[in-house]
Amino acid sequence: MGDGLRNQSVAAATGCVGDAVGVSGSGDDPRKWFVAVVSNNTERASRDRLSALGHEAYVPCQRETRVWGDGRRREVERVVTPSLLFVRATEPERRVIVGYPFISRFLTDRARRKTATGPSPVAVIPASQMLMLRFMVGASDRPVTFDSRPARAGDRVRVIRGHLRGLEGVVLRDEGTGDDPTLCVNLSLLGCARVSVPTLDLELINNVD
Repeated sequence: MGDGLRNQSVAAATGCVGDAVGVSGSGDDPRKWFVAVVSNNTERASRDRLSALGHEAYVPCQRETRVWGDGRRREVERVVTPSLLFVRATEPERRVIVGYPFISRFLTDRARRKTATGPSPVAVIPASQMLMLRFMVGASDRPVTFDSRPARAGDRVRVIRGHLRGLEGVVLRDEGTGDDPTLCVNLSLLGCARVSVPTLDLELINNVD
């Protein structure tokens, strides 16, 4: 952000989101969602290069209108998960992709380490969580941020009106914007995506153990 930045408004970047209904797949689909690490500010270029090579990739981003102190306005596209690129592929395809020079590595799941001395398995994001993330980014008219900490304990809620109707997540009561609570959608080991939602747009979901 440049000096003198005063304010910003957010709009869903539909051209960046893609068709969210295409995220979930059947149980027979061998493709999984992996998280590739790329250089900062190369997320969209890396996505485009993978797409040109026939791979499926996704970068969550939102368009923002930023206003500088002198009144100048500029629409920019903000990447929600800097340096990360979501890739849907089979394991053989992933092994090919990790060899591309613009892909640094894939995130691993240290919590699922198979042995005390062996390497951690490659992290996989469930398709249902990817569906929620893409819906949140594509439909929200408020900034979506990303918290690398896991979701905190709290009330599970469902959005019942507005652009995010149907979205479910956990409320982080102490991290709201203004008077609005922050809704967190957990992405397994990666952390959670967060967006503020008016209290009147939420309903409580009974917790089921």
